[in-house]
Amino acid sequence: MTHRSITHHLDEATLLAYAAGTLPEAFNLIVATHLSLCDVCRADAHAYDAVGGALLEDTPSDMTNGSLDKVLASLDNGTTSSPAQKVGGDLPAPLHSYIGSDLSAVRWRPVGMGVKQAILKTSKGATARLLCIPAGSAMPDHGHNGTEMTLVLKGAFQDADDYFARGDIEIAGKDVQHVPVADIHEDCICLAVTDAPLRFDGVLPRIWQRFVGI
Repeated sequence: MTHRSITHHLDEATLLAYAAGTLPEAFNLIVATHLSLCDVCRADAHAYDAVGGALLEDTPSDMTNGSLDKVLASLDNGTTSSPAQKVGGDLPAPLHSYIGSDLSAVRWRPVGMGVKQAILKTSKGATARLLCIPAGSAMPDHGHNGTEMTLVLKGAFQDADDYFARGDIEIAGKDVQHVPVADIHEDCICLAVTDAPLRFDGVLPRIWQRFVGI
């Protein structure tokens, strides 16, 4: 069986900020995880290393001491081969130090409508969480007060006219309003990172938001 190629990639600004070390830890984590799955973006990231190193000397970082080193070490330890890493029995290498190597190690908490989440421990500035969306289920219609990055680890979801499968990453800003729907064939597990609360229009989702911190 031929694996589907990754079609949704990181943008230039994100790759440059990652190389420069100016992203919060949670965003470094999602970028590193995507790079471990995507040959195209990994090659682009190497091209930015020299530029990022120069910028790092002049730009203060928002990360805690050692957070970037932890993510980079995880990436270096798990991405020497070109094929995308398997998810299910093994999570991508950058997630190992945050969760463990297997999805069975994740401590899920229900957040309503069948959706489960697990918030990962990262430094301030952004929040990283795993989301498990049941097959065929939809997240509430929502917008964004900041930036949200969503990386598919297992399964897939449909978002307006786009389809995101394993390894694809969606970058949604304040101008994006959407209703992600998990593919009907299997549950969708994503790594999602936000730097501000989501914006819900409905009353019930706003009440739900207070309890789950999305």
